[in-house]
Amino acid sequence: MELDVAFVRSQFPAFQTAQTKDWIFFENAGGSYVPATVIDRLQRFFVEHKVQPYGTFALSQRAGEEMDESYAAVAQLLNADMDEITIGPSTTLNLYILAQSLRHLLRPGDEVVVTNQDHEANVGCWRRLSEHGVLMREWRVGKADGELDITGLENLISDRTKLVCCTLCSNLVGTLNNMNAISEMAHKVGALVVADGVSYAPHVIPDVQTLGVDFYAYSTYKTFGSHQGVLWGSKDALRQTEGQGHFFNEEKSRYRLNPAGPQHAEIAALAGIAEYFDVLYGHHFGDAKGSLHERATKVFELVSEHEARLANILLDYLKGKSNIRLLGQDHAETGKRASTIAFHARAMPSTHIAQKLAEHRIGVGSGHFYALRCVEALGMDPEDGVVRVSMVHYNTVEEVQKLVGVLDAILAGEG
Repeated sequence: MELDVAFVRSQFPAFQTAQTKDWIFFENAGGSYVPATVIDRLQRFFVEHKVQPYGTFALSQRAGEEMDESYAAVAQLLNADMDEITIGPSTTLNLYILAQSLRHLLRPGDEVVVTNQDHEANVGCWRRLSEHGVLMREWRVGKADGELDITGLENLISDRTKLVCCTLCSNLVGTLNNMNAISEMAHKVGALVVADGVSYAPHVIPDVQTLGVDFYAYSTYKTFGSHQGVLWGSKDALRQTEGQGHFFNEEKSRYRLNPAGPQHAEIAALAGIAEYFDVLYGHHFGDAKGSLHERATKVFELVSEHEARLANILLDYLKGKSNIRLLGQDHAETGKRASTIAFHARAMPSTHIAQKLAEHRIGVGSGHFYALRCVEALGMDPEDGVVRVSMVHYNTVEEVQKLVGVLDAILAGEG
């Protein structure tokens, strides 16, 4: 069975709307389109019960019920409990607050491992702890391919390591890092593992019970929802955090690591993501069976196969070009590489390529994408960075084929 992409696209108003329907959208890693199930919930909240939730009157109670529905849906998707979930304004903020909540565990001379592959969100917040005498150990990418070699981590970890912070999938390199191996190595010395899943979550539904990490963070606006960030922590790991919210909310799981407080409407809309996955499940597999997590996982098996097919069309083209430097693996396989592909043309600025593609109504990104340390480590100009083509399951074979044709003309100076 293959993913029915026509049906998928029918669920997204952007593909039927005059302003967007003729664009080929390949900057999904910066933020994805949103299905009608999410839009409808957001609009309903704003129109029907945009009031302070959890009050005594009916409108307020309904607002709270819709928020609770989203907390439950997000937890079920991850195979987690609701009291393990924090939903805050963004992953960057969630990780910054997490760093502050764990600071009390660290003493001068303790060590934290960070990578130079990550988005700065999972680097800068930990590096700030050096102000308190905590030592940073940098797990560095290979200068040829941007990959993280597990032996590099093995050489860094010691009995002074307290935290290992790394990405599940680089937003530039695209490789899925082996978090089970990383976590096993960290846990042997008693260190906690913080995994940034922002560039992983659009492509994989994880089971946090078997992922091996202690904390997992991702962004819902990059996974077909409203602009929020989800932070999961295991019960044991959460017990080691200090609350960062109001003192009287210390025992309330959804508030203690979110001092800003929940954003009502945006959270209420998130149940629409789970609803959308169930629509896809019903279309492909029939009546609902098993848990929401199991159904979403089954859908994403189709998604992964489709995305690998898309990625390999572009990868096969790029790896044959001597004037192109491709980051990461040159072949996509399910479970090994995401359909986020970054490259640098040796004789043409990345910004120019992105601008020329835009003239053909093809949207891609260029720059360092907050992974400046990775771009610098690879010896590239961070001001220009790379061209990034980030595809998700609603993209089509025909779109990628058009991209390749237009890109080939641009690189030849004809586009």
